[in-house]
Amino acid sequence: MEFKISKDLILELKQHIANNHDKELESLLNDMHHADIAEVLDELDFDEATYIFKVLDSEQTAEILLELEDDLRENILSRLSPKEIAEELDELDTNDAADIIAELSQDLKAEVISELQDVEHAKDIVDLLRYDEDTAGGLMGKELVKVNENWNVLTCVKEMRIQAENVSRVHSIYVVDDENRLKGRLSLKDLLTTSTKTHISDVYIRKLNWVKVDDKDVEVARIMQKYDLEAIPVVDELGRLVGRITIDDIVDVIKEEAEKDYQLAAGITQDVETNDSVLELTKARLPWLLIGMVIELIASIVLKGNEDAFRKYETLIIFVPLLSATAGNIGVQASAIVVQGLANGSLKEFSRVYFSKEVSVAMISGTIISLLLLGYHSAMYQQYLVGLAISISMLVVILFAATLGTLVPLFLHKNKIDPAIATGPFITTANDIFGIILYFAVAKMILGI
Repeated sequence: MEFKISKDLILELKQHIANNHDKELESLLNDMHHADIAEVLDELDFDEATYIFKVLDSEQTAEILLELEDDLRENILSRLSPKEIAEELDELDTNDAADIIAELSQDLKAEVISELQDVEHAKDIVDLLRYDEDTAGGLMGKELVKVNENWNVLTCVKEMRIQAENVSRVHSIYVVDDENRLKGRLSLKDLLTTSTKTHISDVYIRKLNWVKVDDKDVEVARIMQKYDLEAIPVVDELGRLVGRITIDDIVDVIKEEAEKDYQLAAGITQDVETNDSVLELTKARLPWLLIGMVIELIASIVLKGNEDAFRKYETLIIFVPLLSATAGNIGVQASAIVVQGLANGSLKEFSRVYFSKEVSVAMISGTIISLLLLGYHSAMYQQYLVGLAISISMLVVILFAATLGTLVPLFLHKNKIDPAIATGPFITTANDIFGIILYFAVAKMILGI
């Protein structure tokens, strides 16, 4: 059953905090999942959240830290000493600890690292900090189980027991050589059913998916999604095993990419959250609004240049809003499917087969819309030639919008630009101006203006 915050719970917590009832707070929160506690802390003010954080033990609060909203985590960390922060990080996996340390100031970062009790843990964290956060190296954790290909099964089991003490979840057993180069993986079934004297080199599986430390996080996500992996090993430039990435880290990457693409599609130029300042929200939204305004001003100039045409045939201007809306929708639909294909790997580059399919869909949709428009115009205005001109113009504009919506994301992707830009204001505004130009050009040609 999903946890839900109640007003009674929040009120009870506030009363315990006000009365310094630490034991009651512990009793109330100890059985809660750390993600639920983080959700509760987000509902309290900074002082109350910090009070609760200091009441609970480090083993519990370390996990809570990871679930907190950025501003609350930053505020709580600012109220902890370097030693207290280090105590939290000692309870976390290396990649999670590195993520939190990366948020600290340079001076505080050094102090916290010096306070870490586990020297090996500290070394691993420092090693992870040198990788960019959007790479496999920035995502990976150092906790894993590995065995040497030259060991026998008995030695392997003994070593695995020692290593597993520091690993919360054993997804895979990796096999390395004497130089720590990744060779393959070991099946737990083979390990249990093989003689204790058998060498690992005789039973391990050589076929294995892996990524390099400098591979982009979105590429790692694509590989893990494609092969349904719970974890994937990471190797350095020499092929040495340096870490592993687990599915929970990849879910975060997929979520962040989806949020970024959604915001780009809505014309928001940078990553923002609901709790960001008015200035930050305005800076993220204003650029595309200004670009849209400029394009619409150009469209108004095109309309003014065709003043004579719609003076003579006034219904031409009546259907311009319908034209803009339809062309924009067709373009966004086409670009959204292409962006989705590029994201999940089903479409990697321009495909004649797919392009012809998209044009066919636009032709069928455009023909139906144009015939309905022709029938409506003929019934309402009895201007059959004008109705024909408008319906044919609409069909041409729809075909153009579908073509633009299909090709632009592919062009952006080829030039290393996020194609999600093409699913929002970019396509809509581009179709507005080109659509109006095409609309009047085709209509004027049919009507002989």
